[in-house]
Order: sequence, then structure tokens, then C-alpha cells
Amino acid sequence: MIVRTPLSWLAGRYSLGAGSVRAAALGSVIASIAIIVTGGIVRVTGSGLGCTDWPMCTGETLAPTAEMGVHGAIEFGNRLLTGALCAVVGWVVITARLQEKPMPAVLRGGWAQFWIVVLNAIVGGVTVWMRLSPYIVAAHFLAATLLLTAAVYTWHAAYADAGADADGAGPGAPGSVARIRSLSGALVAVTALLVVVGTLATGSGPHAGDSSDVARMPFDWTAVTVVHGVLAGAVLVLAGALLSVLPEDGFGAARRKAVVFAAVLLGQGLVGLVQSLTALPSLLVMIHLLGSALVWTGVLQVHFTVRRACSGRGGPPGGAPLPRARGASTYV
Repeated sequence: MIVRTPLSWLAGRYSLGAGSVRAAALGSVIASIAIIVTGGIVRVTGSGLGCTDWPMCTGETLAPTAEMGVHGAIEFGNRLLTGALCAVVGWVVITARLQEKPMPAVLRGGWAQFWIVVLNAIVGGVTVWMRLSPYIVAAHFLAATLLLTAAVYTWHAAYADAGADADGAGPGAPGSVARIRSLSGALVAVTALLVVVGTLATGSGPHAGDSSDVARMPFDWTAVTVVHGVLAGAVLVLAGALLSVLPEDGFGAARRKAVVFAAVLLGQGLVGLVQSLTALPSLLVMIHLLGSALVWTGVLQVHFTVRRACSGRGGPPGGAPLPRARGASTYV
């Protein structure tokens, strides 16, 4: 028996162009980056406990009171942004479902974002309940990064499912394709390690998220920062190695994105060096946090584009074939 849902009912009567889903997917990437940056603003302004409870701001009120001052407003504003993010993700799901040509990868990515938003909200609540434990704060950031991962995947799939931005030529010899895949995978893995070690540097540093006595991670901040810098250098070397083996034929888009990624990584490294030498001023910390989101977005774009070029087809990331027809029982 075919189960009809509101979205399947709408899909039978209305359709939207591919441009609508690409715009919605890009919007979800921007919103995911914004939630990371605003979370950093909460931390460096000492507003992490501006709302003393969750999901209510206090035990009695949903919104902050005047007595809670600017810290309550900043923390509550970050919570409100989660609501806006839910709306953006909902629009991704709706636009993907209302396409004349099915976009299963985009639809999966949209629903993945929805559930990760729910996860991130719960982790945010635990962060407040645990009075800004640095380990939970790190988990909160990594959950936001996971959301960004799903958003970038969806953004890439929105173009791949629509057949846009495809290089004309297929991949080269099998040996070179295997080497390219390996380097691309290694680049993502080491960049992910770089992000994780960055949370250890943050958890060991001075910006605890509140003006009260908040515990820090028991690591030597200088040692962790050095490891973080070495990993950044390794990522840059891997990016250069990948760029050197990417042929012009069939990998033009991947080469362009790899160059942009390397440039963003160099800029991020410069900001990180300056902030380390200047006692971590709040503004540079927030810029570095934005840079980390852009670096992660960039490496995923490189990886997904490489995978698509290596597959030799114009399908979604992973090379999965697209369904031939839209079925009401297939999608929600």
C-alpha cells in the first residue's frame, strides 16, 4: 500500500526548478557556518551561561530577562538562530521533494541535516546543564561541524543531481585514479584531525565561555597548539600533492577547488599564528573559527568533486545511479 504524505501530495501537484534547490542548499551551508560563528561569539564574550537553563532560558522564563543583560541576549540569540536553521533545512527538503527530476541524494542530505540539528540542540542543552564542561563544548562544536558536513554534501549533490558543473572528460588510468582517491581521502582525514585537535587547543585556552570559574582541559596549551600547527602543515602538503596529480582532463573543477582550498588554508594559518602570538584576542579567535568552517567546507568540496570526477559519471557523491522515475512510496 502506498502511503501518501503531505510532501508526496504536494509533489504530485507542484514542481520547482533545479535553481531553487541549489539556492536552498547553499543557504543551509551559510546557515551552518553562521551557527558555528555565533557559537564562537557566545564563547569569547563569556555568554555561555547567559541563559542558565535549557530549553528555557531560566527556570521560569523562555526568553532572557532585562536583569540578565547582554550575555543573556547573546546566548538567547544563538538559540533563536537554531530555529532559523530549521526553517532553512526544511526548505531544502521541500525544494528537493518538489523537483520534476528526482534528487534522492539532496533529499537524504536535507533529512540528515534535520536530525543533526536536533542532535546539536540536545548537545547544546547538555552543555548548559554541565556548566560549560570543555569536553561537552568540544562535542557541541563537532556536532555543528557534522551539520556543516551534511550541508556541504547536500549543496554538492544539488549540482550533481541536476547534472551541473560536470567536467566533460572521464577519469584517466585506473592507477592514477586510485592514487587520486587515496590522496583525497587522506586530505579529508588529516583535516578532520586538525579540526579535532583545534577543539583541544580551544578547551585548554583562556576562552572558557563564561566569566565564572569554568574548568579547562588538562593539556599544555602550547604543546597542543604546536601539534595543531604541524597538522595544518601536513594538510597543506597533502593539498599540494593532490593538486600535483590531478590531471587537467576531467578534473578541472577539482583542481580549481583545490587551489581555493589551499589559499583559504594559508589564510587560516596566518590568522592562527597571529592570534597565538597576540594572546588570543577575541576578534581573531572568531575570525579563526570562521576560517575553520571555511577550511572544512573547502576540503569537502574538493573531496566530493574528486569522487565525482573519478566515478566517470555525473551522479551524486559516491557515484550512486539516479532512480528513473519519481515514486510516491519512495520519498517522504
